[in-house]
Amino acid sequence: MIYGYIRVSTDHQTTENQRFEIKKFCEKQDLSIDCWIEETISATKDLNKRKLGRLIKRIQKDDMIIASELSRLGRNLLQIMSILHHCMDIGAKIWTIKDNYRLGSDITSKVLAFAFGLSAEIERNLISQRTKEALARIKAEGKHVGRPQGSRNICKLDGREKYISQKLACGSSKYEIARRLRVHRDTLSKFINVRGITSDELILDDDDANQ
Repeated sequence: MIYGYIRVSTDHQTTENQRFEIKKFCEKQDLSIDCWIEETISATKDLNKRKLGRLIKRIQKDDMIIASELSRLGRNLLQIMSILHHCMDIGAKIWTIKDNYRLGSDITSKVLAFAFGLSAEIERNLISQRTKEALARIKAEGKHVGRPQGSRNICKLDGREKYISQKLACGSSKYEIARRLRVHRDTLSKFINVRGITSDELILDDDDANQ
């Protein structure tokens, strides 16, 4: 089995770029994805709470996971190494596109995986430290740090209140509405609560709803 693995951290990011990269790569390598695994979750979450964790448990010898880059699998050294160790131990492979890794059970793959994981974690720590130092300097200079005033009220769902109300009145679930509007269900629920949207507002016709 060949699995295409796609992960984004928030519902504001799209999976289409990663899917396009993997499809294009497979065409060049004359490969075909048997199963797509997509999830919207931070890689810092416990692996058992992720779809990738369930995939790792059922993966078998000669199976392959293809991802856009190794950092899609995990965001720290221990997590990445745990995934790679399990796959290599049973004879499965992990291929990545951007960083061009072909990780299998050979010793070279293990060394590369360790080196990549270590360097990636060091880089993240350095970036985090530089960011903290920059923010501290800006605050010390008396400058404002954070979003511009009023920007918290800006939402991609603004202007869709009546459409949401219509769908609620028609019996659509929040999940269905969120999927059509391409947002996470929690984002929709917060928007409904903040705006006080109910299902008894003006019902729009189909043309208005699709605007």
